[in-house]
Amino acid sequence: MVGALVILAALIVIGVVLYAVDVLYYRPKEKTAVLKAAEETAPSEEAATTDNAPEEEAECCGMHQVCEKTNLSPHTGEIVYYDDEELDRYRGRDAEDYTVEEIEEFRDVLLTLLPQDVAGWSRSIQVRGITLPTEIRDELLLIVGDLRN
Repeated sequence: MVGALVILAALIVIGVVLYAVDVLYYRPKEKTAVLKAAEETAPSEEAATTDNAPEEEAECCGMHQVCEKTNLSPHTGEIVYYDDEELDRYRGRDAEDYTVEEIEEFRDVLLTLLPQDVAGWSRSIQVRGITLPTEIRDELLLIVGDLRN
């Protein structure tokens, strides 16, 4: 019984020491590394005024490739068509009002997209005022979730 208490006390002491090392040594290093990386990637004011970068990048978290591929909310009003102009006729319809054939039309477009185009297509659909059918929205979220991992 005494041996178990000694082992428990040793584990607690080791845990406290490791926590103190993490708080005092690793976390400040991590914060400074993040700040340095942000300073290196932040454009100067002159570059920001002369650069014709899209507005979407200006609102991104700094990891542009990740933001573009996984963010489903539209930042700009820019409409990009992914060979799906025929879907514009569904503008303003409710998610529950689609027939099976219409849902299949959305599914065909979704499944023919390149993986890197899925999030952009979703943003484009939102900007165009098209509500996705519930089944397609669920499939879209699964695909984007897989891309994030």
